[in-house]
Amino acid sequence: MDTRLLHTFTALARTGSFTAAAAELHLAQSTVTVHIRTLERELGTRLFDRLPAGALLTEAGRRLLERAEDVIDAVARLRAAGEGEGTVGGRVAVGTPESLCSTRLPAVIAALRTSHPEVEIHLDAAGTAECVEGVRSGRLDLALLLDDEADFPEVTTEPVASEPLALLCAPAHPLAARARPATWADLAAEHFFLLERGCSYSDELERRLLAVPGARPRLTRFGSVDAARSCVAAGLGLTLLPLTTVAEQLHQGRLERVPGPRFADVPVRLARHRRRWTAPAAQVFTEELVRHFSG
Repeated sequence: MDTRLLHTFTALARTGSFTAAAAELHLAQSTVTVHIRTLERELGTRLFDRLPAGALLTEAGRRLLERAEDVIDAVARLRAAGEGEGTVGGRVAVGTPESLCSTRLPAVIAALRTSHPEVEIHLDAAGTAECVEGVRSGRLDLALLLDDEADFPEVTTEPVASEPLALLCAPAHPLAARARPATWADLAAEHFFLLERGCSYSDELERRLLAVPGARPRLTRFGSVDAARSCVAAGLGLTLLPLTTVAEQLHQGRLERVPGPRFADVPVRLARHRRRWTAPAAQVFTEELVRHFSG
């Protein structure tokens, strides 16, 4: 069987769309259609129901999916074994929170370009749920999670570092000049600019603010660290962000840390599929990542 058909099958199962699968595989949509029809003809069964909303796996398709992924994984292992101990290369798709994408990972990728120039890293900035689903479905090879949670179906995680958090305001904000630390009651009266839902430390801060009796905090959610940071620097409210994302603004005096409750460091976890093989390119990325954080 042509393994290209299995790659097309798994992409369509993952995306649920002939158009999206074609874009992901860099194929014409008609080629995706031909691949699926050919595979269905070879197997003698219908794998997808074609619906107006997209392509939905049939029961036979669901049974085939895990086996197809196993075959693709086995072929990748064979190819790697055939290449021996030569140059490591290939594409690695990595999901990551936007904060790590803009602060930690550029140095990792720069180091890899020197040590392993044939390794191509593709970053996908996303929250925990999207990253975990990407690893589970095979869209992502690896993911970095800023999360205390470590138990996900089909996905295993390992801690590689931790990120300290900083509660922040503008220098002219009243909380910046207070002689005593802010209490939770003080904070619950403020306007906060937080990252979008699914960000573990933002969600935990919201939970603690709403737990204050009679609290009515104003909460604005953003998908961008820069948007939250800019609103706070303009004096519009407070935020909670990884310290690495605001080091420059603190040094320049555009932001100040708010004296108040202590926030535990948030773990950085490396996520991968429990069953899938880690290709050499993904392995060298992991090694460089651990080296960067430990350094």
